[in-house]
Amino acid sequence: MLTDLLSLRSNLDATWLSGLTLWSLALYLGFFPASDWVIEQLTQWLKVAERSLHTSTAEFERTRNARESQTAFLASLLSIVPFLIVGAGCNWLIDVGLGRSWTISMGIIACIGCGVYELGRRDGQSADE
Repeated sequence: MLTDLLSLRSNLDATWLSGLTLWSLALYLGFFPASDWVIEQLTQWLKVAERSLHTSTAEFERTRNARESQTAFLASLLSIVPFLIVGAGCNWLIDVGLGRSWTISMGIIACIGCGVYELGRRDGQSADE
């Protein structure tokens, strides 16, 4: 009976899902300034939305530290969503163009390339300072 309750049947393809996550990671690394901008925008939006929920200024100020930490955490989690969407598009294009067997390989190559680019970009920034 327990196995019947815990048996989750899913139609997700492991190849497609791993290609999606690899492409999302590559895009997140390659476009790091954009991901940082998305986090800032989400943080601001969540702060405005949360401020509208509080009616008392004293209560709002009393819980400021906890709310700011929670808002930053939620914003960083939600910032992944646009990269998952674009990563799904890249994965789908590779699947259509080259075939399903290439999605993981191209995702790994994109992750390595974007990781090297990010290291070079940070090194260039530290050399400029």
